[in-house]
Formats: sequence, C-alpha cells, structure tokens
Amino acid sequence: MKPPESFGTPDHPFRIAIVGSGPSGFYAAMALLKENDLHLRVDIFDRLPTPFGLVRGGVAPDHQKIKSVAKIFEKTAGDSRLRFFGNVALGRDVQVADLESCYHQIIYAIGNESDRPLGIPGEHLEGCLPAGRFVGWYNAHPDFSDLEVDLGCDRAVVVGNGNVAVDVARILAKSADEVRDSDIADYALDALAASKIREIVVLGRRGPVQAAFSPGEIRELLDLPGGRLTIAPEELALDPESLADLEKAPKKSSARSNFELLEIASKNTCSEDRRRILLRFLTSPVEVIGNAEGRMTAVRIEKNRLHRGEDGVLRPRGTGETEIIEAGLLLSSVGYRGTRTPGVPFDEKRGVIPNIDGRVVSEKDGTVLTGHYVVGWAMSGPRGLIGIHRGLSAGVVDLALEDLRAGRHCRPGLTACDISGLLEQRGVKVVSFEAWKKIDAAEIERGERRGAPRVKFSKIEDMLEVI
Repeated sequence: MKPPESFGTPDHPFRIAIVGSGPSGFYAAMALLKENDLHLRVDIFDRLPTPFGLVRGGVAPDHQKIKSVAKIFEKTAGDSRLRFFGNVALGRDVQVADLESCYHQIIYAIGNESDRPLGIPGEHLEGCLPAGRFVGWYNAHPDFSDLEVDLGCDRAVVVGNGNVAVDVARILAKSADEVRDSDIADYALDALAASKIREIVVLGRRGPVQAAFSPGEIRELLDLPGGRLTIAPEELALDPESLADLEKAPKKSSARSNFELLEIASKNTCSEDRRRILLRFLTSPVEVIGNAEGRMTAVRIEKNRLHRGEDGVLRPRGTGETEIIEAGLLLSSVGYRGTRTPGVPFDEKRGVIPNIDGRVVSEKDGTVLTGHYVVGWAMSGPRGLIGIHRGLSAGVVDLALEDLRAGRHCRPGLTACDISGLLEQRGVKVVSFEAWKKIDAAEIERGERRGAPRVKFSKIEDMLEVI
C-alpha cells in the first residue's frame, strides 16, 4: 500500500519528530536522512539548549575520544532537512497532542534520566549520592551544577561493578592536574584540588567473573601512575560455579580479560602519595550509618555467596556476615531507569516506554500506538555502549519507514501547524543549532584559557545569554 501522492513530496514532505538529541536520537536521524526515495523533514527536540545528550553530560571528561562522536552528529545537523529545537521540553513547552498534529511520526529518544535507589536504611543521609548525579555534576550538567559534593573525607565508597562505577572511581582517584586538560566542570576541578580522599572502595555484589565493567575500563585504572588499582589476592578466590563459568568462557571474552587484569592488580602496591582504588567483591551495602547531624559516617556491608538459579545465572545471597567501613561519601551506581513523560506511555516496573521492537504500545492494553516509536535506553533500559545504538536505532527506523510507506502514521493535514509558530506563540526561547554553535564557540574559547577542549556552561541562563 503506497501513501497518498500528496504526502512525501517536495512541497509536502513527511514530517518526523525526534524527542531527545542524544546518540540514539541522532542515530535515528542519520538513518532517516539516508532515505532517498522519500521526502522527509526531521525535527529534533531537546529540553536542554545543548545537543548530544549522554555524549556531553554522561561520558567521563577524561574520555575525549568517545566524545568525538559528536563530530558525526554535527555533520548530520548540517543537513537542510533537519532542524534542532533546543530548550524545548515535552510536557512543558509542547505536548504529545501538539506533535501528533504537526508530525506524521514521533520517535522518543529520551533515555533513562533517573538512578535506581539502593533501597537500604540511611540512603537519605548527606554524603550518600546516586552516581548519575555525581557524573552530571562533574560534567557541568545544568540539572546537577548546584549539587553539593563534599570530598573532605578520607574514604569514599562506590557501589556497583559497571563502567559508570569505574568512571567515578577513576575521577575521584585523579588529581586536579590530571584532568585539567579535559572538559570537567571548573567547580569539580576545584573540588578535586581540595579533595582529602585517600581511598576509594568499589563494592561488587557478585564475584570478579561476573563483573560488568569492560576490560578497557580496568586496563585504564591499571595505567594510572602510582599503582593505584589494588585488590587483595583472596578477593580472586573463585567458588566452583564461578570457576566453571570462567573455564567455559571464550578466550577473548570480557570475563577472561577482566580476570587476567584483576590478577595483575592483585600484585600492585600503591605508593603512599597516591589515592588508592580498592576493589572488593561479593559484598553488598545493607545500611548507611550517620551521625546526629544527618551526615553519613560509615556503611555496613554484608558478605555474599553465589547461587545458581533455575535460569543458570549466578546470583548473590547474603550470608549474614557483616562489617563496617568508615566513609564520608557513598556513590551508588546500580543502574538507571526512565521517568514518566506527560502523555507518553510508561512501564513503571521496567522503567521504559512500553514497546514491541520499538513500536510504542499502550500501557493499558498493549495495542500499538500508530506513528509512535522509541529508541535507545528509553526502549531497552540502560544496556549497551553508545556505538551499539547506531544499529539499534536504524532497526527501529526501518520499522517506522515501513509503516510510513504503508500509510500508518499520525496523519496530520497538509496544512498542519509548523511547530515553530506554536512555540513562538507560547513564548518558548528556542535554541536552534546555529544558536548552539555560538554557545559551543564560547565554551571552546573558555577552554583555551585553561588548556582544555572546552569549559562548559553549567547554567541554562548563561547559555541563553550567549545567544
């Protein structure tokens, strides 16, 4: 079934809205704009004045090579068929009904913006923070620039065994001079310069074979000067089930590579003038302990044992054996989840937009919502590194184009509203991509004075003042 001839023409192109300008959103735009047999107009919306989402606000500042993917997105943004609408929030400045009246299809790429809680007593105490908030803080994300982070303690505890946990441990372990040439926030640089932290303890609830971090992340810790990654040899003693899994793992698997690197770390001795990262496994926090002023002073941890479930996966169980680690800072990195956006279906249990292979479905009865799609972490949950989502976004776009060619879309009229006029009527201060480039240039100029790629603005009002 072909779409009506009046649609998809130079005068009346198909209009597609992408909500979210992070990697998955831009990858979706790239896939759409590769189509040569359809006339398309793609508009990307972001609640912040700045594009690129996780690349800008989530990738560690000392990982500039990963951030270079933004160059590809900049090239896509230069396509005349694409417009960027920064500082426009769905549910605040524009509603789903507005998008349905102006666009044939809507693709949600809004990610997972909330940290999963630990769910233990004392988690509310001052000094106990979700790692995602800490990451946003040192990356100058406007949501977290006012966060108060006290690095005046001797020991910090990081809960989690994924790449984010390793990132925050590495940043805590570095001196200000070691990250001065990155795009870390100025105030975070000052905090590191004054930091009194001497040890960062990283807790994993499972064993070293099950650790979720990548070999590259651990290798980076080993390459830090001063032998700062350490692990007690007994932490690598494997139970029979873990040993069996390791022996069955392919030679080039992450599990094998990680374990080999951890064996190297177990022989490390940390020089006294360096901050030390200590890895511990088979431990879970069960309580954050605080003082009368409401500030954390320690964390109680429980020793775990692994048990294989019916699905064949090894999972931890507490043994009842506990110990107390004195610490003044705890960063929990146990995963992310999405949050509900007004007008968009949401699966409260999984923390994602409910969908079938990327086609959004009703949260009430599971029926497909014609013309609505989802990509990235909002689709799958927090899984996969940035690069993997290029193919995943393209796969959802293939389904969207299949539906478009079959006439399955939101069917806005040929004279449907242009969203620009609607936003202007509402007094929304829209930031175009051209306006963002002014912010970009100002940040780069600020960075030159520090010998850094850029020094980011952390306040939206400061960004708007530039333009």
